[in-house]
Amino acid sequence: MRKIWCELEQGHEWVVDADLKDFFGSADHEKIMQLLNQRVSDGRVLSLIESMMKVGYLDGKQIHQTNRGVPQGGVISPLISNILLTPFDREMRRKGYRLTRFADDWLVTCRTRAEAQAVLNVAKQVLEKLGVVLNEEKTRIVHVRNGFEFLGYKVKRGQRPFKLAAHKIKSKARQGSLYVYPRQKSIDRFKEQIRQRTSRKAPVSTAVLIQQLNPVIRGWGNYYRKAHVRKLFNQLDRWIVRRLWSHRHKKWRNTGWKSVPRSRLYGVLGLVNLVHLIPSLNRRKVATL
Repeated sequence: MRKIWCELEQGHEWVVDADLKDFFGSADHEKIMQLLNQRVSDGRVLSLIESMMKVGYLDGKQIHQTNRGVPQGGVISPLISNILLTPFDREMRRKGYRLTRFADDWLVTCRTRAEAQAVLNVAKQVLEKLGVVLNEEKTRIVHVRNGFEFLGYKVKRGQRPFKLAAHKIKSKARQGSLYVYPRQKSIDRFKEQIRQRTSRKAPVSTAVLIQQLNPVIRGWGNYYRKAHVRKLFNQLDRWIVRRLWSHRHKKWRNTGWKSVPRSRLYGVLGLVNLVHLIPSLNRRKVATL
């Protein structure tokens, strides 16, 4: 995300936000093996990768073989995406385009809409040679002021005027600045994971429940901690505490703050605090110790 941020700050404010149509379901095995043979000479490795791609799928008790596609979410999927799309990376960068790709997700930043349209036309031609098709419905050219999503992040240039006068703002925030924050689907998915674990019917103690929650909170928080999430993390921290109180007392409105105050949850029981994962706030906390 830092690379994309730098390019946007340098004036590349048009983005080709692309989506590949059924990439993992339509990957051409023959094309992948041709590309692999150019770099790998060990027949055992080639046979192993080919057999993993052709494993097929199970329908009831019958196994169906397939000559296209790889298991999405499988251990080999990221490798396959890099094998098949590396020629695409090289060709786009050879032409001078600012491509950022992770597995089958990619985007290109541009200075003008005309340049973005040219990038899209070239990308279609290169991908077609690799047997990959763009999803026309989801691929779009967008200006950063309207925002775009990439790898679970929402990137947008702020437009609303600040309520405070400029001399009263102590942070580095300025009107028209870029903002990066988790997309709503990711927030909803995270909250659903917390809800499932903090069900009032869950037959575990608060201490055990916190041990189950911490990996989820820490993993999600560490992924998004460098985005603009201070307010969001604060809201989620308070919501998680209320979920713990509700689980303990079997109802939402209760006096959990008396029996298990926040200081005990975060101190003695070791509940992970999302706000404390933010690097700038964590450094400030360490400096005061």
